[in-house]
Amino acid sequence: MTTAKLDQLVRIPADSVSLEGMLQLPEGARGVVLFAHGSGSSRHSPRNNYVAGVLRDAGVGTLLMDLLTREEDMNYETRFDIPLLTRRLLAATDWLKDSEHAGDLPIGYFGASTGAAAALQAAARVAEIAAVVSRGGRPDLAGSEALGKVRCPTLLLVGGLDDVVIQLNRQAQAQMDCPRELLIVPGATHLFEEPGTLEQVARHAAAWFTRYLGEGTGARKPGASAPPPATAR
Repeated sequence: MTTAKLDQLVRIPADSVSLEGMLQLPEGARGVVLFAHGSGSSRHSPRNNYVAGVLRDAGVGTLLMDLLTREEDMNYETRFDIPLLTRRLLAATDWLKDSEHAGDLPIGYFGASTGAAAALQAAARVAEIAAVVSRGGRPDLAGSEALGKVRCPTLLLVGGLDDVVIQLNRQAQAQMDCPRELLIVPGATHLFEEPGTLEQVARHAAAWFTRYLGEGTGARKPGASAPPPATAR
């Protein structure tokens, strides 16, 4: 595993609360990815932490944070409050842009489940977001208006056995007007618990982010010409 240049527990103000997160940057990071966790999950999610480790090995920094406080997460309705999750993600994005350690780095979003909807709503509002990856996400919950405003390259990863979510992702993909790709991981269910499936998710996410976040500190900023999206296999 890559040794982190920075490994810092942070607190991010959002609304009237303070959210805890972990910012980790490898040496010469080409960008930083902010994780938007799904309903009932947190920055301690073993799946997202595994993906984050693979990203850091690929030279991409990560910020894993809780979008909800412990009390808020106990409320089922709050878990699915996409505008609230989006607002928290935007607050974290502003904090990251002002960060002493990561403020000059391109930013990407990695969203899981309902977190993917928040990531896409936020990306529709923040032109600087360089790339989005969704894992087993519900991009449809972002709404057609937000989906149509996303301009950054977006990768939708869905398990091959997750039939309903595949259809929802296809519908969302059709409403987007940006470089986008729907990649189906064979033999995987919604949580990618089957052997080897999460490894595929991490590998595809790392390839997407390294393609679109640039070549390291001071690399191409969002808005410059980008290479074409990867081809699904």
